[in-house]
Amino acid sequence: MKTLEFIVPCYNEEAVLNIFYDTVSPILNSLDGIKASFIFVDDGSRDNTVNIIRQLAERDKTVKYISFSRNFGKESAMLAGLKMSTADYVGIIDADLQHSPELIPEMVKSVNEEGYDIAAARRTDRKGEAKLKSAFARGFYKLINRISDANIEEGAQDYRVMTRKVVNAIISMPEYNRFSKGIFSWVGFKTKWFEHENRERAAGKTKWSFWKLFAYAVDGIIGFSTAPLKISLFCGIVTSLVGFIYALYTIVKTLCFGPDVDGYPSLVCSVLIIGGLILISMGVVGEYVSRVYLEVKNRPNYIIDETNILPENIDNQSNSGNK
Repeated sequence: MKTLEFIVPCYNEEAVLNIFYDTVSPILNSLDGIKASFIFVDDGSRDNTVNIIRQLAERDKTVKYISFSRNFGKESAMLAGLKMSTADYVGIIDADLQHSPELIPEMVKSVNEEGYDIAAARRTDRKGEAKLKSAFARGFYKLINRISDANIEEGAQDYRVMTRKVVNAIISMPEYNRFSKGIFSWVGFKTKWFEHENRERAAGKTKWSFWKLFAYAVDGIIGFSTAPLKISLFCGIVTSLVGFIYALYTIVKTLCFGPDVDGYPSLVCSVLIIGGLILISMGVVGEYVSRVYLEVKNRPNYIIDETNILPENIDNQSNSGNK
């Protein structure tokens, strides 16, 4: 009998956890020839999330859990679950039920019977989402697919089921600053996509603000492309060329018509524009340098405070994300 573990990242999800379990557990139990279980990862929640997970674990032996010492972010929660998993197939699903649980049987079938390595979900619409947020998301997918070698499907989600070899490939990537959508794409393998409509949260509030999504997008672009550095170089070349042409124009004009004392406003504008471009370029370089700084410090991606996973099932390096 094949085994399946579904990783469920949780941060302040007390309002929805019991609903999630009551909805998804019967689906997992109905899978033919598959022994399924959960790995809940409490990402330093400040509410009653970890207590609810403990209660679920006491009542259901197929519920495993990991609790972090503080909030490390969803990327770290997914990584911890992947590193702690031992099953033949490993899935990732959000606790808010925005990921359609009814897709699970077909997703599992595609990796178990049809020869696919990954069964992944993507949204076909963005109903209920702010227009600015939707426009920003669409622009992000177009941009990152143009400037990086990671081809990310528009609307792609973390919701997926993967074979063991895919999971091993993902956790073999040692970077501290992780962008899982890019990593999932970069490792390759045969993928089957499942489309579904956007759903509202079953309960609770989203933890993703516009600015958190913006920062996440920046992490993705910098993590999977050096194009911003090339853009800075291009801007510097163009600015220098414009300055050189203007200098020639000024010399010719002075030789032909004499010196001109006017031009203070244009001088100030030029200084501000050039100064702005320099600062922008320094900022882009600084973003890359800051990520190099975080990588070389080799700090763990997460620290585990509590877990019910048996020690023999825990990789010695599981809580040391970079090692």
